[in-house]
Amino acid sequence: MNPFSIETTTSKQAVFMNRVYAWMSGALLVTAFVAWWAATTPAFLNVLFPPEGGINKLLFYGLIGAEIGLVFWISARIQKMTSERASLLFVIYAILNGLTLSTLFIAYTTGSIASTFFVTAGTFGAMSLYGYTTKKDLSSWGNILFMALIGLIISSLVNIFLQSSTFYWIVNSIGVLVFVGLTAYDTQKIKQMANQMNSEEEAKKGAVIGALSLYLDFINLFIFLLRFLGDRR
Repeated sequence: MNPFSIETTTSKQAVFMNRVYAWMSGALLVTAFVAWWAATTPAFLNVLFPPEGGINKLLFYGLIGAEIGLVFWISARIQKMTSERASLLFVIYAILNGLTLSTLFIAYTTGSIASTFFVTAGTFGAMSLYGYTTKKDLSSWGNILFMALIGLIISSLVNIFLQSSTFYWIVNSIGVLVFVGLTAYDTQKIKQMANQMNSEEEAKKGAVIGALSLYLDFINLFIFLLRFLGDRR
C-alpha cells in the first residue's frame, strides 16, 4: 500500500472531522444561547407558560413537531439541496431546539445544568475519541443500537400512561447507554464518510449531516444524564 495514499486519506479524514466538530459545536452554542434567552425573557415565558397555568401545549408540541420534521427533511433531501441551504436549516433546527430546551432552565437549577453539561461533554468526548481512533469495526453496533433506540422511544411513550417511577429510571439508564454507544458508532461512520466525498460541495453537505448526527447524540445524552444528575427547582 502506498504510504502517501494513507497519509492523504488520514489528512482528508482529519479535515472533514474538524468541519463536523466545528458545525456541531457551533450548533450547541446556538442552542444554549437560545435556551438561556428564552428562559430569561418574560415575553416568551408568558406565551409558553400562560398565566392560567400549565404549558402552552400547542406551541410546545408545535416546536417539537417542527424539529422532527426538519431533521427528516434535512436527512432525506441533503443530496438535493445546496450546502448553504443545508447549513441554514441546521441553524434553524438548533434555534428551535433551544426554544424547547428552555423548559429545562425552568425545571432544573442553573448550576446542575452547567455541571451536567460538562459531564456530558466529557463522556461524549471520550466516546467520540474512541470511535475515531479504534481499529475495531463498530458497524455491528448499528442494528443493535437502532433497535434499542426504537425500544427506548416506545418505552418512553408507554410510560407516559403508566407513570411508573421505576420504569422511568430504567428507561433513562438505557437512554444513557444507547447514546453513549451511538456517539462512538456515529463518529466512526462519519469518519469513513470522508473517503466518499468527491467534491468541496459534497464535503460541506457531509459535514452538516455528520454534525447533525453528533449534535443529536450530544443533546439526547445530556437530557438523559440531566434526569439523573439535575437538581429540580
